[in-house]
Amino acid sequence: MADTRSQILARIRRNLQVTGDEPSRRQTITTRMENHPRGPVPTRGAGGLDTFRQMAEGLDATTELTARANIPAAIAAYLRTRNLPLTLRRGADAYFDGLDFAGITVAQGAASPADETALSHAFAGIAETGTLLLHSGADNPTTLNFLPENHIVVLEAEKIYAAYEDAFDRVRMAHKTLPRTLNFITGPSRTADVEQTIELGAHGPRRLHIIIVQ
Repeated sequence: MADTRSQILARIRRNLQVTGDEPSRRQTITTRMENHPRGPVPTRGAGGLDTFRQMAEGLDATTELTARANIPAAIAAYLRTRNLPLTLRRGADAYFDGLDFAGITVAQGAASPADETALSHAFAGIAETGTLLLHSGADNPTTLNFLPENHIVVLEAEKIYAAYEDAFDRVRMAHKTLPRTLNFITGPSRTADVEQTIELGAHGPRRLHIIIVQ
């Protein structure tokens, strides 16, 4: 595959009569990255938070505001109101260390189909679409995002950014190289493949609950 790709790119360069190393072409790319166009930008600050919640809830997610110390209580209340077991699976994210999960059975590691509820920590939220940005790693395994039917995601209010471009800026600042996987989650999993009728939980969680920490 790599050889085929190299051959295709080499043929394109020959036809364009370029090598790819021309200073002017590299400068064009650098300028584009430094001054890339932005998307629609909602109101920042409190307005950004309101926009994020409105967009997320419009796509069947649920949201709530709380303090960091109250995260376990908020999770327990969410599970009880939906008659779900007080059990969950999470990664090794240090953000949750020190929180009192008494009364909730917590397992760590990658999720399996047997897990009913997963807990993740989002890298960022994107106000313009109510989207969560999560990246892969031992602290937040990607399987948490897709296998359990119920997904609870903790997001700090200060990490809600106006647009996708703003969130990508923060990713570049935080990582020298991009994480192996970036997952953008907007509402619960859904499909309309059958008779154009929306069905939740088709390819992932049936419920998405976002706990926003202020």
